[in-house]
Amino acid sequence: MAEKKMIYLQPTPVRIWHWLNALGIVTLCVTGAQIRFPEYVPLFGNYKNAILLHNTAGFVVAISFSIWFFYYAFVARSMGKIYVPTKDDLQSGILRQAKFYFLTYFLGWENPHHPSPEDKFNPLQKSAYLAIMFVLVPLVSLSGILLTNVDPLRGLIIMVGGLKILMGLHFLLACSLCAFLFTHIYLATLGHTPFAHFKPMWTGWEEELEEHHSPAAH
Repeated sequence: MAEKKMIYLQPTPVRIWHWLNALGIVTLCVTGAQIRFPEYVPLFGNYKNAILLHNTAGFVVAISFSIWFFYYAFVARSMGKIYVPTKDDLQSGILRQAKFYFLTYFLGWENPHHPSPEDKFNPLQKSAYLAIMFVLVPLVSLSGILLTNVDPLRGLIIMVGGLKILMGLHFLLACSLCAFLFTHIYLATLGHTPFAHFKPMWTGWEEELEEHHSPAAH
């Protein structure tokens, strides 16, 4: 038997940021593919249109990231608690959650992590988001900004190895972000229903099932 429990998990500012950021990143991935491979991905007309849309989406994501940082650091004041793994997370939580994703989920076992407003993410999510939001996104944004207006920033570009190195770095970072996007969508389907983890990003409320039996019963 399982009892349903509703948890208000995602406040309105977080939901707005999430979808704005998602739209921006998808736009960056598609326009970036056309910029890199214009002969294979002619989706936005000419090359100039793709660059203009790519740059616009990049600035939207950079501003969105700034809003996210300001909200969690100065409004909610919960960034450390939500995004930084604890000692227990690092010692056993990551392995426990990986085991669930790769094995026990398919055996019908209960998710070892139960989200709450103060503890939204499981240990694996915390570790991934820490790398994505504090390393990958800032580096993609910075390298992209350097590429949008080369002449005034020529000194910085030379410091990082020149234009070709910067373009290669930006492309590899962007590929990593794109790969995370697909992984993120897949893992979001591993709730008690395929759309259970998507609903909170529309309504704010997550439906948590409280199981009344142990995993051994499976």
